[in-house]
Amino acid sequence: MTDLVPVRRALLSVSDKSGLIDFARALAGHGVELLSTGGTAAAIRDAGLDVKDVSEVTGFPEMMDGRVKTLHPIVHGGLLALRDDEGHVGSMNEHGIGAIDLLVVNLYPFEETVAKGADYATCIENIDIGGPAMLRSAAKNHQFVNVVTDVQDYEAVLSEMGANEGATSYAFRQRLALTAYSRTAAYDTAVSGWMAGALGETPRRKSFAGTLAQTLRYGENPHQQAAFYTDGSARPGVATAQQHQGKELSYNNINDTDAAFELVAEFDPKDGPAVAIIKHANPCGVARGATVAEAYQKAFECDQTSAFGGIIAVNQPLDGATADAISGIFTEVVIAPGADDDARAIFAKKKNLRLLTTDGLPDPVAAALTVRQVSGGLLVQDKDNGRIRSGDLKVMTKRAPTEQELADMLFAWRVAKHVKSNAIVYVKDGATVGIGAGQMSRVDSSRIAARKAQDVAELLKLTEPRTIGSAVASDAFFPFADGLQTAAEAGATALIQPGGSMRDDEVIAAADELGLAMVFTGMRHFRH
Repeated sequence: MTDLVPVRRALLSVSDKSGLIDFARALAGHGVELLSTGGTAAAIRDAGLDVKDVSEVTGFPEMMDGRVKTLHPIVHGGLLALRDDEGHVGSMNEHGIGAIDLLVVNLYPFEETVAKGADYATCIENIDIGGPAMLRSAAKNHQFVNVVTDVQDYEAVLSEMGANEGATSYAFRQRLALTAYSRTAAYDTAVSGWMAGALGETPRRKSFAGTLAQTLRYGENPHQQAAFYTDGSARPGVATAQQHQGKELSYNNINDTDAAFELVAEFDPKDGPAVAIIKHANPCGVARGATVAEAYQKAFECDQTSAFGGIIAVNQPLDGATADAISGIFTEVVIAPGADDDARAIFAKKKNLRLLTTDGLPDPVAAALTVRQVSGGLLVQDKDNGRIRSGDLKVMTKRAPTEQELADMLFAWRVAKHVKSNAIVYVKDGATVGIGAGQMSRVDSSRIAARKAQDVAELLKLTEPRTIGSAVASDAFFPFADGLQTAAEAGATALIQPGGSMRDDEVIAAADELGLAMVFTGMRHFRH
């Protein structure tokens, strides 16, 4: 097996010309002959460096608007030839094929073109053909050839060559090949995903791709390895946020921060400040307020015990007053669409708190996919972007909800969408006052939520639990009247649920007997 291989000849053809000239100049300094195409060759030549056009080497001009320029045996033979195989070397000599020891290619900006909303024809024209073909050829022959597809690898190549008198090691070329194959796979994934969306088809084969953002200390538990990959989308959130302070995010931090920010985005900042507090991917408090600080306090008072060590998401920029209030307890992460100087100065004193800011909020009704692995496969579905408004509700009881009950029901419904099933959410005056999550029985979820409200009442020395006079949301229908009766016992006066049970009539009759107002949404929000 060949280990050190000198780099004598390089082919450079890039759409992203960042760092190109410095890299080309360094290669020339090592005595490397430079080949190139089109705009890349022009840029290198304009920098005063010697470069030979690929068309001069192949004897064929670039044609068909640049669609055909590197798809030629002179190019691919130079990349694929085994240098220690007499037959391959004989063919190279016979046909005048020179070895290419380094290929530098980054692909047409297809992903960026799609992200800009280009039309179908423009997206098609930005699908690279020659680039991926050369990358795969060079990567396959990594025994002899170096392949570079990321600008960030330029320095590594030069460092490797500097350490080995212009040569590279086999282990180094292996790593470059892995990066190249990962890139072509991600590129094809982007193309196939875009085309499936453009045609409205469910493709026969589905692939997913990501770019390594960070290797994590561990996964959910210390014995599990983990990493965080981004998908290239511009959706505001933990993947695109700027971290201002604190140690790196853990696997659980990332998961919970995403859950918190997606939940708080349900509440439009134009309608006022909102705060969500998350613990183990479930909300333990969500509220609106006249100020961000007030919204935080109301959310915090839903379940102060669970809020300790939690994740806090805000739908408006943070101010000093809110930061001061949050600093009263240990918090893992705070994420918001901005933070003023006062807030950042206050948080800077909390070395274990991570502050993340984003350029905005994610759109809660935007189309997207969610993916979950199961043994032997993947479950893929549309993201739950369902949205219910007051005009979509159907009053099922003799008593219609009051205006305040209606507002609280809709608030509770939006929160319930983000609570693990079976989910029960009590809300009063724009704040959660009890949340029951992840129980096998809906009655148990209702009881747990009510019990938490009682605990808070005792802690805050209230005269009665805040579930008195509250509205309740259930993520799915009540199969029996007992869940509704449990909510009524806790003091709820209004309920919102999907409906659709075989016993809806019994549940409606029970609500009427108890004097409750109840509406059906016709939509459920299971979250497993």
